[in-house]
Amino acid sequence: MAKATVDQEFLEFVVKALVDHPEDVKVDRKVDEMGVLLSLKVHAEDMGQIVGRQGSTARAIRALVRIIGLKNHARVNLKIEEPEGGRVVRSTQEEPTVKKEGIDDLKL
Repeated sequence: MAKATVDQEFLEFVVKALVDHPEDVKVDRKVDEMGVLLSLKVHAEDMGQIVGRQGSTARAIRALVRIIGLKNHARVNLKIEEPEGGRVVRSTQEEPTVKKEGIDDLKL
């Protein structure tokens, strides 16, 4: 394993162990003056497993990737890319309607 890709291979290993569609896991690695950026793409059905409750799994993965980066003297950040048709917009509760006939009864 070359030092340059240890972080990428580690991320792929961890994520593939967590998801139901490991064949759809893709990690892109870019290096610039800010450090290393790992971009993670997973199957849409696996997003919940990667993010976790209130983002706890994503935070843990980011922490592990940063530690691997520190060990290799690099600043590593993780970007989890939302899949096509990603977020499901859930309908919120209907707003209560105001009864207008009650206002007419006040005879103001």
